[in-house]
Amino acid sequence: MANRIILNPTSYHGRGAVQEIPGIIRSKGFKHVFVCTDPDLIKFGVTAKVTSLLEKADITYTVYSSIKPNPTIENVKDGVEAFKSCGADSIVVIGGGSAMDTAKAIGIIINNPEFADVRSLEGIAPTKKHAVTTIAVPTTAGTAAEVTINYVITDTEKERKFVCVDEHDIPEFAVVDPDMMSSMPKGLTAATGMDALTHAIEGYTTLAAWEMTDMFHLEAIKLISKHLRGAVENKPEDRDGMALAQYAAGMGFSNVGLGIAHSIAHTLGAHYDTPHGVACAMMLPIVMEYNQEYTGEKYREIARAMGVAGVDDMSQEEYRKAAVDAVKQLSADVGIPSVNKDLKAEDIDMLAEDAYADACRPGNPRLATVEDIKALYRKILA
Repeated sequence: MANRIILNPTSYHGRGAVQEIPGIIRSKGFKHVFVCTDPDLIKFGVTAKVTSLLEKADITYTVYSSIKPNPTIENVKDGVEAFKSCGADSIVVIGGGSAMDTAKAIGIIINNPEFADVRSLEGIAPTKKHAVTTIAVPTTAGTAAEVTINYVITDTEKERKFVCVDEHDIPEFAVVDPDMMSSMPKGLTAATGMDALTHAIEGYTTLAAWEMTDMFHLEAIKLISKHLRGAVENKPEDRDGMALAQYAAGMGFSNVGLGIAHSIAHTLGAHYDTPHGVACAMMLPIVMEYNQEYTGEKYREIARAMGVAGVDDMSQEEYRKAAVDAVKQLSADVGIPSVNKDLKAEDIDMLAEDAYADACRPGNPRLATVEDIKALYRKILA
């Protein structure tokens, strides 16, 4: 079986990279840009770092910011109508995973109107046309949505999140500028950083992992372990490191999938609105312990990438424990709680069924049953 890699056709990295955006738009001949962004980013002046460049270049744009932290079907539908109404021909998305996921769904539906029912995009949708040309500008160092073929939408009516996987949704341009991430508060920096670590570790251990994606994931683990603590303290060099780390993780997991830490995190977000990165951080060491017997020697390399000394002199049991302990320590150091105070014991049966049905679950290295997943939920009960 052939292994496939899908990445952005073009990406720009480094401080000041957003200066490239007007030139991209001009070179492609676009006349009206649909700016998809988070309302808080408008409030705190982050979006203006890009829209001011559009204004200086005399580029017409319309802002759409009706996006929730866990974007909903309604957010997408409203965005599709807003795009049509303003006569836009391209998208610039500025934000974290919520804005990125919303923009991806909007862009797909505009060019594939037969998928106007947002639920029809769940799983691997057989779309025929690439999404509207999109320039993706991340403002968080975690989701890597600017380089992935995945997006997640919340169905509030059914209280569930669903994962969409579509090679046609990847943005043509990624602009990864650490300056756009400098206003992230500590809690969000910590949560999105742990989301990136979960991407890297689950991607490295998933059933579909192979040599090229292993390369991306191990470098991401190394960079996150080195830079996340400093990024939480808003140190510029560590912001730079995290910007690169989350992108590297995205290059990997987008092509090989994830595991049940993400399946469980999706349900916690859908039912309790738990921030995705926080949910991932809670579950990652628990799921690592659950998976350890099915990962060969990979935990030795995780421990090594996380800076654990002497791994070559450790037994398999020792380096597996060292890898899990290193994840726990990093999570604690950046202030992530280890229990979910919103989780109700009476909800666990329902949540486990939802997690089992999640698109990330089949990639887990250990084939989890519903009963196994219930036991994992119990480990984060307050």
